[in-house]
Amino acid sequence: MNCMNVATLAVVLLFATAACSRSELGLLGGDLPEDSGGHSPPKAGAPDGPSDGMSATLPADAADAGHTSDAEVGGRAWVSVSTAGTHSCGRTVEGSIWCWGWNIYGTLGDGTYTTRLSPVRVGAATDWIELRAESHGCARKINGMLFCWGGNNQGQLGDGTQFDDRLSPVRVGVATDWTGLGVGGSHTCARKLDGTLWCWGSNSAGQLGDGTTTGRLAPSKMGVETDWVEVSGGGDHTCARKLDGTLWCWGGNISGRLGDGTTTRRLSPVRVGADTDWVEVNAGFGFTCGRRQDGTLWCWGSNVAGQLGDGTKTPRLSPVRVGTDTDWVQVSTAGNHTCARKRDGTLWCWGHNDEGQLGNGTTGELLSPARVDDATDWSDVSAGTHTCACKFDGRLFCWGRNTEGQLGDGTTINRHSPVQIP
Repeated sequence: MNCMNVATLAVVLLFATAACSRSELGLLGGDLPEDSGGHSPPKAGAPDGPSDGMSATLPADAADAGHTSDAEVGGRAWVSVSTAGTHSCGRTVEGSIWCWGWNIYGTLGDGTYTTRLSPVRVGAATDWIELRAESHGCARKINGMLFCWGGNNQGQLGDGTQFDDRLSPVRVGVATDWTGLGVGGSHTCARKLDGTLWCWGSNSAGQLGDGTTTGRLAPSKMGVETDWVEVSGGGDHTCARKLDGTLWCWGGNISGRLGDGTTTRRLSPVRVGADTDWVEVNAGFGFTCGRRQDGTLWCWGSNVAGQLGDGTKTPRLSPVRVGTDTDWVQVSTAGNHTCARKRDGTLWCWGHNDEGQLGNGTTGELLSPARVDDATDWSDVSAGTHTCACKFDGRLFCWGRNTEGQLGDGTTINRHSPVQIP
């Protein structure tokens, strides 16, 4: 589902290959960590489509095709959102991209270095269908072209250069068959229509998965496999799913973030357990979470603030189940907190909460999932040092840290509960 009501679905069909931000699971269905800065998932099921069908359930109020939201009447109707450490970006139903927050490195993509306390548009294009935000941003168009902008100190923009910031989107190569994105701290990975996986940027921990630690300034094919269906980038590691439901990770492995039962760095993909029913993966900064076909949620890696949601602060070298629920439909990891949606449209967060990023009105950390509010119409969520989420009617809300204006509400005041963004 996406951040709009069913009345707008006909419009969105024009962008049928899109996926909802970190986990653009709706329609198609990265707090500062111990070692890196903020983050951003994914699609469930087969390439660009769900295999479990769990994301298709609309709350009763959102299923009213005659309902017109405030967003549709007086403002932007948001489809997806992607948060980083100090800024956020969102995509609208019309296919435009808007960003806000700290603009160091040109991360907002508006052609300036000016920090913005409210959303500013990235160019004039209206054909964006997928978006990921980090210290750099990348987005995909309906014609299969890929563009990136922002910081480029490690060649993470993939345009063949290094060190030169890009203040507005620059095209990555000449390919027109990109189908999925995974943006990490200083690296980027993307899938093509033929099921191949390509990565570029920093490779200091082997996060590009090509068997080396050599950085790449342009897309470099990872292996020979042609069955990759999803990829997610973390701080210095990457995880990806295959068509057969297996899950693979590579790169840095401090605290066990690769989930292979060790803390050994891996320069090429290593399988996470023996399961063949993974339908979503989201790599954070220091830990990873994934969802399985049966609706269960699993996390592994660093657990310094309880971000694994298992009721402890014990790091896990292999997947550990989050509670007993079987109705999770999306998960989003950050530095030290996690948020996830359920089939009933409720939103839950846990982990670090010193600046209200869990959205429950407090600043106390939580070691297991806690409901954000009483709403049942959340359609997409993205966790960074703060959290943003959108609703089925197209409205967007953010909460948590706001010292750089990353909440987009026109202020720099931290919010401990959701505040609507225009």
